[in-house]
Amino acid sequence: MPDHPDHAIAPPAAVLLERYFAFADEAATLAFGERFAQAIESVAFRERRDSGEHGNTNAQVFHGLQAQLVGDLGAGKTTLVRATLRGLGHTGRVRSPTYTLVEPYALARPAGELALYHFDLYRFTDPAEWADAGFREYFDSGAVCLVEWPQRAGALLGVPDLVFSLDLDSEGDGRILVARAYSETGKACLERC
Repeated sequence: MPDHPDHAIAPPAAVLLERYFAFADEAATLAFGERFAQAIESVAFRERRDSGEHGNTNAQVFHGLQAQLVGDLGAGKTTLVRATLRGLGHTGRVRSPTYTLVEPYALARPAGELALYHFDLYRFTDPAEWADAGFREYFDSGAVCLVEWPQRAGALLGVPDLVFSLDLDSEGDGRILVARAYSETGKACLERC
Protein backbone atom coordinates (compact mmCIF):
# COMPACT_ATOMS: atom_id res chain seq x y z
CA MET A 1 0.00 0.00 0.00
CA PRO A 2 1.45 3.38 -0.88
CA ASP A 3 2.26 5.89 1.87
CA HIS A 4 -0.56 8.08 0.57
CA PRO A 5 -3.56 5.80 -0.04
CA ASP A 6 -5.60 8.72 -1.39
CA HIS A 7 -3.27 9.33 -4.34
CA ALA A 8 -4.05 7.57 -7.59
CA ILE A 9 -2.12 4.49 -8.55
CA ALA A 10 -1.04 4.73 -12.17
CA PRO A 11 -2.27 1.72 -14.14
CA PRO A 12 0.54 -0.36 -15.65
CA ALA A 13 -0.59 0.28 -19.21
CA ALA A 14 -0.16 2.81 -21.97
CA VAL A 15 -2.67 5.64 -22.23
CA LEU A 16 -4.54 5.25 -25.54
CA LEU A 17 -6.38 8.58 -25.29
CA GLU A 18 -6.30 11.48 -22.86
CA ARG A 19 -8.80 14.34 -22.78
CA TYR A 20 -9.35 17.31 -20.50
CA PHE A 21 -12.75 18.77 -19.61
CA ALA A 22 -13.54 21.92 -17.65
CA PHE A 23 -16.85 21.94 -15.78
CA ALA A 24 -17.88 25.46 -14.81
CA ASP A 25 -20.67 24.20 -12.56
CA GLU A 26 -22.70 21.15 -11.55
CA ALA A 27 -24.81 21.42 -14.72
CA ALA A 28 -21.66 20.86 -16.80
CA THR A 29 -20.81 17.76 -14.74
CA LEU A 30 -24.35 16.45 -15.27
CA ALA A 31 -24.09 17.09 -19.02
CA PHE A 32 -20.82 15.13 -19.17
CA GLY A 33 -22.45 12.27 -17.26
CA GLU A 34 -25.23 12.21 -19.86
CA ARG A 35 -22.68 12.08 -22.70
CA PHE A 36 -20.76 9.33 -20.91
CA ALA A 37 -24.00 7.33 -20.55
CA GLN A 38 -24.69 7.69 -24.27
CA ALA A 39 -21.11 6.60 -25.01
CA ILE A 40 -21.47 3.51 -22.80
CA GLU A 41 -24.71 2.56 -24.50
CA SER A 42 -23.29 3.17 -27.95
CA VAL A 43 -20.19 1.07 -27.32
CA ALA A 44 -21.88 -1.72 -25.32
CA PHE A 45 -24.79 -2.31 -27.63
CA ARG A 46 -22.90 -1.66 -30.87
CA GLU A 47 -20.43 -4.37 -29.92
CA ARG A 48 -23.27 -6.73 -29.00
CA ARG A 49 -25.02 -6.04 -32.31
CA ASP A 50 -21.82 -6.36 -34.36
CA SER A 51 -20.92 -9.70 -32.80
CA GLY A 52 -24.32 -11.17 -33.69
CA GLU A 53 -24.64 -9.89 -37.26
CA HIS A 54 -24.01 -12.28 -40.12
CA GLY A 55 -22.02 -14.66 -37.92
CA ASN A 56 -19.18 -12.14 -37.77
CA THR A 57 -16.54 -13.86 -35.67
CA ASN A 58 -14.12 -10.91 -35.86
CA ALA A 59 -16.45 -8.45 -34.15
CA GLN A 60 -15.79 -7.47 -30.55
CA VAL A 61 -18.16 -8.59 -27.82
CA PHE A 62 -18.75 -6.15 -24.98
CA HIS A 63 -16.94 -7.59 -21.97
CA GLY A 64 -17.90 -4.77 -19.64
CA LEU A 65 -16.32 -1.49 -18.68
CA GLN A 66 -14.35 -0.46 -15.61
CA ALA A 67 -14.17 3.28 -14.98
CA GLN A 68 -12.24 4.47 -11.95
CA LEU A 69 -13.13 7.84 -10.43
CA VAL A 70 -10.31 9.53 -8.53
CA GLY A 71 -10.51 12.78 -6.60
CA ASP A 72 -10.73 14.33 -3.17
CA LEU A 73 -13.93 14.40 -1.13
CA GLY A 74 -16.36 16.78 -2.80
CA ALA A 75 -14.66 16.63 -6.20
CA GLY A 76 -17.84 15.40 -7.93
CA LYS A 77 -17.30 11.64 -8.29
CA THR A 78 -20.74 10.62 -7.02
CA THR A 79 -22.40 13.45 -8.94
CA LEU A 80 -20.85 12.09 -12.13
CA VAL A 81 -22.05 8.55 -11.35
CA ARG A 82 -25.58 9.81 -10.65
CA ALA A 83 -25.64 11.71 -13.93
CA THR A 84 -24.42 8.62 -15.79
CA LEU A 85 -27.14 6.48 -14.24
CA ARG A 86 -29.79 9.09 -15.11
CA GLY A 87 -28.43 9.18 -18.66
CA LEU A 88 -28.86 5.42 -18.86
CA GLY A 89 -32.51 5.76 -17.85
CA HIS A 90 -32.40 5.03 -14.11
CA THR A 91 -35.22 7.00 -12.48
CA GLY A 92 -35.02 5.68 -8.92
CA ARG A 93 -32.88 6.79 -6.05
CA VAL A 94 -29.11 6.70 -6.50
CA ARG A 95 -27.50 5.86 -3.19
CA SER A 96 -23.89 6.50 -2.38
CA PRO A 97 -22.35 3.10 -1.58
CA THR A 98 -20.04 4.52 1.11
CA TYR A 99 -21.41 2.08 3.70
CA THR A 100 -22.70 -0.73 1.48
CA LEU A 101 -19.52 -0.65 -0.70
CA VAL A 102 -21.50 -1.49 -3.87
CA GLU A 103 -24.91 -0.54 -5.27
CA PRO A 104 -26.18 -2.70 -8.16
CA TYR A 105 -28.39 -1.42 -10.98
CA ALA A 106 -30.13 -3.41 -13.71
CA LEU A 107 -30.89 -0.94 -16.49
CA ALA A 108 -33.50 -1.88 -19.05
CA ARG A 109 -32.34 -0.62 -22.44
CA PRO A 110 -34.05 -1.01 -25.82
CA ALA A 111 -31.22 -3.29 -26.96
CA GLY A 112 -31.14 -5.35 -23.76
CA GLU A 113 -30.42 -5.10 -20.06
CA LEU A 114 -27.23 -3.45 -18.85
CA ALA A 115 -25.83 -4.27 -15.40
CA LEU A 116 -24.02 -1.43 -13.64
CA TYR A 117 -22.27 -1.57 -10.28
CA HIS A 118 -21.31 1.57 -8.37
CA PHE A 119 -18.47 0.95 -5.90
CA ASP A 120 -17.15 3.24 -3.18
CA LEU A 121 -13.98 1.88 -1.58
CA TYR A 122 -13.35 4.90 0.67
CA ARG A 123 -13.68 2.87 3.87
CA PHE A 124 -11.06 0.30 2.85
CA THR A 125 -7.79 0.62 4.73
CA ASP A 126 -5.99 -2.24 3.04
CA PRO A 127 -6.21 -3.67 -0.51
CA ALA A 128 -6.83 -7.12 0.97
CA GLU A 129 -10.29 -5.90 2.02
CA TRP A 130 -11.23 -5.68 -1.68
CA ALA A 131 -10.13 -9.26 -2.26
CA ASP A 132 -11.92 -10.44 0.89
CA ALA A 133 -15.16 -8.71 -0.19
CA GLY A 134 -15.48 -11.04 -3.20
CA PHE A 135 -15.99 -8.27 -5.76
CA ARG A 136 -13.98 -9.93 -8.58
CA GLU A 137 -17.13 -11.59 -9.97
CA TYR A 138 -18.71 -8.19 -10.65
CA PHE A 139 -15.74 -7.18 -12.78
CA ASP A 140 -15.81 -10.42 -14.75
CA SER A 141 -19.54 -10.33 -15.54
CA GLY A 142 -19.67 -8.02 -18.59
CA ALA A 143 -21.10 -5.22 -16.45
CA VAL A 144 -20.21 -1.55 -16.17
CA CYS A 145 -18.27 -1.00 -12.93
CA LEU A 146 -17.86 2.58 -11.74
CA VAL A 147 -15.36 2.67 -8.87
CA GLU A 148 -14.83 5.58 -6.50
CA TRP A 149 -11.61 5.54 -4.46
CA PRO A 150 -10.04 2.72 -6.55
CA GLN A 151 -6.61 3.42 -5.07
CA ARG A 152 -7.84 1.82 -1.83
CA ALA A 153 -7.81 -1.56 -3.61
CA GLY A 154 -4.22 -1.11 -4.76
CA ALA A 155 -3.39 -2.95 -7.97
CA LEU A 156 -6.03 -5.64 -7.33
CA LEU A 157 -8.57 -3.99 -9.66
CA GLY A 158 -6.28 -4.52 -12.63
CA VAL A 159 -5.99 -2.12 -15.54
CA PRO A 160 -9.18 -0.07 -15.94
CA ASP A 161 -10.75 0.90 -19.23
CA LEU A 162 -11.01 4.52 -18.08
CA VAL A 163 -9.73 6.70 -15.27
CA PHE A 164 -11.54 9.94 -14.50
CA SER A 165 -9.48 12.23 -12.26
CA LEU A 166 -11.56 15.08 -10.86
CA ASP A 167 -10.08 18.15 -9.20
CA LEU A 168 -11.43 21.46 -8.06
CA ASP A 169 -10.68 24.26 -10.49
CA SER A 170 -8.11 26.47 -8.76
CA GLU A 171 -9.64 29.57 -10.36
CA GLY A 172 -13.25 29.11 -9.31
CA ASP A 173 -15.98 26.77 -8.16
CA GLY A 174 -15.76 24.48 -11.17
CA ARG A 175 -14.08 21.14 -11.71
CA ILE A 176 -11.39 19.85 -14.02
CA LEU A 177 -11.69 16.30 -15.34
CA VAL A 178 -8.69 14.51 -16.81
CA ALA A 179 -9.94 11.39 -18.59
CA ARG A 180 -7.58 8.64 -19.69
CA ALA A 181 -8.45 5.52 -21.66
CA TYR A 182 -6.39 2.35 -21.21
CA SER A 183 -8.33 -0.03 -23.48
CA GLU A 184 -9.99 0.08 -26.88
CA THR A 185 -13.40 0.01 -25.20
CA GLY A 186 -12.42 2.88 -22.93
CA LYS A 187 -11.03 4.80 -25.90
CA ALA A 188 -14.24 4.28 -27.88
CA CYS A 189 -16.27 5.64 -24.95
CA LEU A 190 -13.99 8.62 -24.40
CA GLU A 191 -14.07 9.52 -28.10
CA ARG A 192 -17.86 9.82 -27.80
CA CYS A 193 -17.78 12.09 -24.73
